[in-house]
Amino acid sequence: MHSETHVFTGGFADPVLSSQSVFRALMDGMASPARVLSLEDKAEVPQPVSPAMAAVALTLLDHDTQVWLSPALAASAFPQWLAFYAGAPITADRMAADFAFFTGEDGFPELSGLPLGSDTYPDRSTTLVIEVDALEGGDILIARGPGIREVQELSPMGLSARFLSEWEINRGLYPRGLDIILVSGAAFLCLPRTTRLVKREG
Repeated sequence: MHSETHVFTGGFADPVLSSQSVFRALMDGMASPARVLSLEDKAEVPQPVSPAMAAVALTLLDHDTQVWLSPALAASAFPQWLAFYAGAPITADRMAADFAFFTGEDGFPELSGLPLGSDTYPDRSTTLVIEVDALEGGDILIARGPGIREVQELSPMGLSARFLSEWEINRGLYPRGLDIILVSGAAFLCLPRTTRLVKREG
């Protein structure tokens, strides 16, 4: 099937009910950080985008949101698909992005290279959606912070070696900073900027 056909393929079977369901799931994820959740409402989308990334995009993006795509995504049918299903404008300027989407083909992004908001307007930071190899099976990390009772373990595969140090800097910027949604297949987990992450020893 040609990419031109992919642009008109997929989306939610029921856009209203599905987007409401995914939005509730994302809010649950932000309220319970680092917990892997599965999406019942999936969206079909052209490669290399996963169903979870597609569902997040269809739920959070609209004509008022500026979207930056990593090179592999920008070169795929995803920009046209987003325009068709979400009406979301694509920006070439990372520093103008309300949302940024990365796939593993492009490696892990540098967190400091995106809008971090300000003390007055912390909501003007970018929400970063990142496709990883898997949400389980990697090095075990320990998460603590608001929304977590004592500790929460997570083990995503595909995080860069510098991620923990960059994330600690990001957390220290609070109330500024990025929020991250990691996706893989039909599952996701949320990392609000308030979440502390350390590698489990032993």
